[in-house]
Amino acid sequence: MTRRSTRTATRYPVSDHCDGRRFFNPHVVGQEKGLGDLWRWMTGRKPIPWPDRLENQSWPRPEPVAADAISVTFIGHACFLIGIGGRWFITDPVYGNRASPFAFAGPKRVRAPGLGFDDLPGLDGILVSHNHYDHLDLASLRELDRRFQAPVVTSLGNAALIGGAGPRVVTELDWWQSHHLGGVEITYVPAQHFAARGLFDRNATLWGGFVLRANGRSLYFCGDSGYCPHFREIGERFPGIDLSLLPIGAYEPRWFMHIMHMNPEEAVQAHLDLGSRRSIGMHYGTFAGLTDEGIDDPVTALAAARAAHGLGQGDFGTLAVGRTLVL
Repeated sequence: MTRRSTRTATRYPVSDHCDGRRFFNPHVVGQEKGLGDLWRWMTGRKPIPWPDRLENQSWPRPEPVAADAISVTFIGHACFLIGIGGRWFITDPVYGNRASPFAFAGPKRVRAPGLGFDDLPGLDGILVSHNHYDHLDLASLRELDRRFQAPVVTSLGNAALIGGAGPRVVTELDWWQSHHLGGVEITYVPAQHFAARGLFDRNATLWGGFVLRANGRSLYFCGDSGYCPHFREIGERFPGIDLSLLPIGAYEPRWFMHIMHMNPEEAVQAHLDLGSRRSIGMHYGTFAGLTDEGIDDPVTALAAARAAHGLGQGDFGTLAVGRTLVL
């Protein structure tokens, strides 16, 4: 028997977004920014200064909701506590002071998490959209596993990393694949982004978002994405999404960020493409140094984009850190 070389062996199914070893964005092949572009941004950037610290307003803790309702509590950045189908999920939990591999450098938190570990209800699942440090924090996963032993659902390639932090049940999904937890259908859906935790593992794991469905209700958590045709595809496959959680920050400078991060105008267009009944902005106002725009710029720009499309705050708004919305 001839053994195929490990240099060419495939790790993942070959598809429209994977060559068997690495993943790619089908709509922008050859346009992604590389290490040279990152160096150009880092050496020439002129970020608008952020405050060193902001205090959160105090809000009531989230309470259990009916099985046919949806509850979301904004913990910060891309982290939400979600109640759906009578179950509790947390998205992209990052509780550390830095979204970085280093304790002494990298994007620094300016707001405390809106819910502490002691404030969380018993979790039924943890959703991790991709492996960037502002979305996948091993220390946070380790603490959540110590407290809840909740199963994790993530993208292709992340099980070994996450399992090393403690979780014993980690399910990897490809785009459009589904998994059920406690009666909730969880589908991993496409995004236009990238993955890396070091210099040599770029796009060795997949990125995306999640659609959760239970008892006739549906919620879409984007994770992180540039504006792309995927939003229309998701809306067509899941018509009538009740609530979408969409990134509105980390978009400056546009020459560098536009493929991987939406600005608020693009996020409003994504909301329309999805056909979402309501959307909430996220991925802003938490980690200084992650982007060049000011801390309040995404919310201001979202209001202008919303008005330009004839939408109200009830159509696409933001949620204060720690505050809960029940639909």
